[in-house]
Amino acid sequence: MKNSENIIQPDRCYKDRVFRMLFKEKKALLELYNGLNKTAYTDIEEMTITTLENAVYLGMKNDVSFIFHESLMLYEHQSTDNPNMPLRSLLYISDIYSNLTRDKNLYSTKRICIPEPKFVVFYNGIKPLPERFELKLSDLYQPGTTEPMLELKLLVLNINPGNNRELLEKCRTLNGYMRFVDKVRECAKQKPLAEAMEEAVSWCIHEDILAEFLRKNRAEVISMGIYEFDEEKYIRMERQEAKEEGIQLGIQSGIQTGIQTGIQKLIRNLHMTAEEAMDVLEIPEAERSKYRSSIQK
Repeated sequence: MKNSENIIQPDRCYKDRVFRMLFKEKKALLELYNGLNKTAYTDIEEMTITTLENAVYLGMKNDVSFIFHESLMLYEHQSTDNPNMPLRSLLYISDIYSNLTRDKNLYSTKRICIPEPKFVVFYNGIKPLPERFELKLSDLYQPGTTEPMLELKLLVLNINPGNNRELLEKCRTLNGYMRFVDKVRECAKQKPLAEAMEEAVSWCIHEDILAEFLRKNRAEVISMGIYEFDEEKYIRMERQEAKEEGIQLGIQSGIQTGIQTGIQKLIRNLHMTAEEAMDVLEIPEAERSKYRSSIQK
């Protein structure tokens, strides 16, 4: 079993990520908006940034959000497959609406108008996922329902090479980010991560990929990038170790005890819910009730 002690354990309040840092600039945000919506707006002053510095419920930042033409856009980046993004997005939008209506009287008989939210996640993890798919808050309801009274739909776009080419052609910044991440992964197959980050940054500057941004922020990008990729590796290793540990303990002391240990490790180390942990361990739905009851005790 691999030892994950040398991997930086994720601190979700660590600092801005490379994606968030890139799209802090209104110019890059508008480029991304235009690419998604097939528009050609140019006036960045029409944008109002609403990005949360710290989301109250989760102790973490959302990536970028802004109001533009009476719509509230929430853009997130993910390097792991996360079916809970609709719930996270619900918490984000609640905080944003709370900030936007802080000086309004919610008990008034006068209607308070709010901008319509639109949620997009840009995925570039190593797990193969469809080019484009939708996540819904109602998918998380237990038991399920066909007529949810509260719904939130979120569009997930895979930005790995070969996916969503039209968008990447229109948004040079997003395309550059995708190529940068892809280059880091390529280099990291043959050398330590710190060296891979250095090489990827140098290559991108030479190829005029995010060149101005990388020259200006080279040291910070490398530092953040190392953290991000170590976190990605840490999550993969924790999932695999929990699975292996559960199997081994199951052999030694009974399958159920071993699986319970694996579930508890994922809950403790990766802050997963019990359902997420059981998904990782591939526990059949018919067998989950016995683990749920033992975890709740």
